[in-house]
Amino acid sequence: MTIRLRAHHLLCLLTYVGKGYTPAFTVNYDRVAERLSRGEDILLVSGPDDICAPLLGEAEPHCLRDSAAERDGLAARDVEALLARPIRDGARLYLDAAVLARMRQAFSAGLVRKACAGCEWSALCDAIAAGDYRDTRVQAC
Repeated sequence: MTIRLRAHHLLCLLTYVGKGYTPAFTVNYDRVAERLSRGEDILLVSGPDDICAPLLGEAEPHCLRDSAAERDGLAARDVEALLARPIRDGARLYLDAAVLARMRQAFSAGLVRKACAGCEWSALCDAIAAGDYRDTRVQAC
């Protein structure tokens, strides 16, 4: 199967440790993390993705806001430059050990963090990166 992800979630998955907006969100994200760790490929989408799914029933889901789309654009540019491959709607990506390590190294160095500016999870992600990604749920397949 294929996992549908929006561009800024390529950064979020690097530091995901089981914390999230709601219990349903976290349970779903755990499933996505497990699928990524098993080697399922990624289809990049614009707008809500497999991680956003539990939030779509809310009155005003933040995943539909312009700020989420802006984060997608910033993340896409950074990751595209890092990986030297297209990061846009319809592109596919395989998150193997080398790609995951390269993305985490760039994240730790601040090279792919423009999309993180103003994010409520930024301090947690900083701590996880500083802790060498210990206890993260997405592992290399």
